[in-house]
Amino acid sequence: MRDHQARTSRRSVLATGAAAALTLSTVSFADAAEAGAAGAEEGATRTRTVRGRLAAGAADFVYVPVEVPPGVRQLAVSYSYDRPEVPAGTQGNACDVGLFDERGTALGSAGFRGWSGGARTEFFVRADEATPGYVAGPVGAGTWHVVLGPYTVAPQGMAYEVTVALTFGEAGRTPRPVYPPRRARGRGRAWYRGDNHLHTVHSDGKYTPADIAALARRAGLDFVTSSDHNTHTAHGAWQGLWGEDLLVITGEEITTRNGHVLAMGVEPGTWIDWRYRARDNAFGRYAQQVRRAGGLVIPAHPHATCVGCNWKFGFNEADAVEVWNGPFTPDDEVTVAEWDNTLVAYAQGRRGGWLPGVGHSDAHRDPDVVGLPQTVVLAEDLSVPAIQDGIRAGRVWIAESAAVDLAFSASGEHGEHAGIGERLRVADGTGVALSLRVAGAAGCSVRFVTDQGVRHEQALPDSGEATVVWRTTPGNAAYVRAEVRHPAAGGPLPGAMAAMTNPVFLGEW
Repeated sequence: MRDHQARTSRRSVLATGAAAALTLSTVSFADAAEAGAAGAEEGATRTRTVRGRLAAGAADFVYVPVEVPPGVRQLAVSYSYDRPEVPAGTQGNACDVGLFDERGTALGSAGFRGWSGGARTEFFVRADEATPGYVAGPVGAGTWHVVLGPYTVAPQGMAYEVTVALTFGEAGRTPRPVYPPRRARGRGRAWYRGDNHLHTVHSDGKYTPADIAALARRAGLDFVTSSDHNTHTAHGAWQGLWGEDLLVITGEEITTRNGHVLAMGVEPGTWIDWRYRARDNAFGRYAQQVRRAGGLVIPAHPHATCVGCNWKFGFNEADAVEVWNGPFTPDDEVTVAEWDNTLVAYAQGRRGGWLPGVGHSDAHRDPDVVGLPQTVVLAEDLSVPAIQDGIRAGRVWIAESAAVDLAFSASGEHGEHAGIGERLRVADGTGVALSLRVAGAAGCSVRFVTDQGVRHEQALPDSGEATVVWRTTPGNAAYVRAEVRHPAAGGPLPGAMAAMTNPVFLGEW
């Protein structure tokens, strides 16, 4: 083993059109290269260790170049960093890790070979296999980069250690991934239940894809989206887990320093870069990449309280927004209120589209509940394009479980009718009846919300099943959406959500 003290060259701090990056001095395996050229013994391993310290306010990404000689079968990395005590209210050390191969580290580079965030302290890649979250493939000769992501750095700084081990030998063959089909049997035009925000062992989750599939079926879901943080390697890990009853959709949670966004339904094998901040003016380019790959752009938990989770990129590039993430909490309440405020502009005809609301579990591990909440979509069939079309159109409601069922619509005086996500085109003075049929919501109450706020509230009977009707006019309500709420726990906030709908818009335009 040989130790290297990390050094920084004058030009190693880069502004690359993305988040600031720092490149350290190169880790050399020169003697290993000579050994390889001379015919190293099959399975021989050479190891180098880099140690260094990052100051508070370090660059978002720190690259450790590694010169990989020919003849390497496997590259393995382990890393660690110190965790000094910090005063209350001060962020301590947290450091992510990933890998790029000899094709480079530029934004969107084909050199991406994996990311595990802070979920692992070691990983490997080789042709026939790789640690979950990392891409199996040959270990080509050239300059590779271990990338550190110092998420937060304590005032004392962060001392780190990175060890790279190269094992020589025949490369082996890379298996061809088997991806989920884009269609399941379904029930024709129907309401389908799903969860588009789920994590597995391919990022920071503890659930395996098999766990997710079993839990989804138990929750009564028709579809799930594989959305691990900053990597696509789970796309090929679902073989044998889908079926006529369960559609597995491929995606990614793009986890930037200024918010997280779901790339829902991208073509299998698609990876979307995340190494930029809002100030870099790069997000639009990657949102377009998501769409070109067949995906929807869905900002996730925009008001979550974790570091880097708040959404700072605006919503102009979004196709929908996650208004409810996991068990309903005050940050979801803020998100619903902010989302509701955006509906007025569309209702008054000031812009061409509106932003549908969706809800997902963001489940990572037990006791996280897959399908709490779940997005219920009116789709023509159980296929990726049909589910996406339903979400784009706002034909969506959200429920805490499959036990809750509802139907919401508006009708005019002469037989006009509109459902969730649609517009009832009647004159301002025309009487309109809003009808909500709900079941499975014992102890809850119903609220009708318009551009003026909550206009009608009614407790459900003990059975939790009823049809509630409220009457208004388009002149009085530009849109109406329905909420089903649990009793308030006290304090200024209403009770937690049991279910909610996207709006029905009212008016002729």
